[in-house]
Amino acid sequence: MSHATPLAKPSSPNNPRVFLDVDVGGERVGRIVLELFADIVPKTAENFRALCTGEKGTGPTTGKPLHFKGCPFHRIIKKFMIQGGDFSNQNGTGGESIYGEKFEDENFHYKHDQPGLLSMANAGQNTNGSQFFITTVPTPHLDGKHVVFGQVIKGTGVVKLLEDVDVKGEEPVQLCIIAECGELKEGDDWRTSPVDGSGDTHPDFPEDSDVDFKEINQIVSVAEDIKNIGNTFFKSQNWAMALKKYSKSLRYIEASLIGAGKEDTAKLNAAALTCYLNIAACKLKLGEWQDAIDNCAKVLALDPTNTKALYRRAQALEATRDYDQALANLQQAQSIAPQDKAIQMEVQKIKQKIKNQKEKEKAAYAKMFA
Repeated sequence: MSHATPLAKPSSPNNPRVFLDVDVGGERVGRIVLELFADIVPKTAENFRALCTGEKGTGPTTGKPLHFKGCPFHRIIKKFMIQGGDFSNQNGTGGESIYGEKFEDENFHYKHDQPGLLSMANAGQNTNGSQFFITTVPTPHLDGKHVVFGQVIKGTGVVKLLEDVDVKGEEPVQLCIIAECGELKEGDDWRTSPVDGSGDTHPDFPEDSDVDFKEINQIVSVAEDIKNIGNTFFKSQNWAMALKKYSKSLRYIEASLIGAGKEDTAKLNAAALTCYLNIAACKLKLGEWQDAIDNCAKVLALDPTNTKALYRRAQALEATRDYDQALANLQQAQSIAPQDKAIQMEVQKIKQKIKNQKEKEKAAYAKMFA
């Protein structure tokens, strides 16, 4: 008979804990920390632990190191699971356990009754190797067929990020790999906060933070702190790092918006608006015009008279050569702030570009029919 999985994280202080550092598209996105249920499924837990440390050497079946380092998450299905562990073929057809090619189903003590459960992938009864999956929703149809042997205790946000990557079929478009992995001993730093020298001490994903998300003033303070670190990067022209911090600040705000009252929503929206504006500014610097336009639209949905958003959207539209729409945005901004010199200058610049474009078109037509 299967049992409900434990609500406590970790469920037992004596169970081993391991980590997976994940890269997406060559960029480190964070760390997943897992508890292995060695008290319930010791053989299965030991297999995974040793594959994280790489201590067992080379596999006799695959001829490859028995190690998850460099191994991809090769299969991702939204609202279901993320799957990895094929260290030999890296496509779901390979892998090997530390006990030989396959080993038996140890037991089905725990159900697949919540997100964040670590379970063995298999090709049928008693065919466990090295491949595993992490659930992103309850998956009761897998009960009695796959062995649940652990749970995510930190890094839920990283799992969600992986779940949301673009896929072609079930294969991620960008390479999603376990860049580093290992075991965490008692007293080790779990390193779920960034190690980027910025002074940012907050976990990259709000799901991994100990902050009370019902304390809106505290959330706004955390978001402001992260945003200010982004401002420092922006001033030093490190647009990519600034964008990371602004996006992170926004994640904390959005996590608190769910179920917030009217007054709290107003506070959070004000903080979110600043993040959208700053993200748009980064996108302009990075030449990602459509993303800049989209973030300005989010600002204007909250504040239709925001001249910064209208101005920045006009800049992005200008870059895409949509001069008419750029001018329309600038004229709207000018009607709100008629004395703004930057807007006035941009209006004149766009009008000149429209004039030049028309003259060029006129000359081309004249040449065509000459």
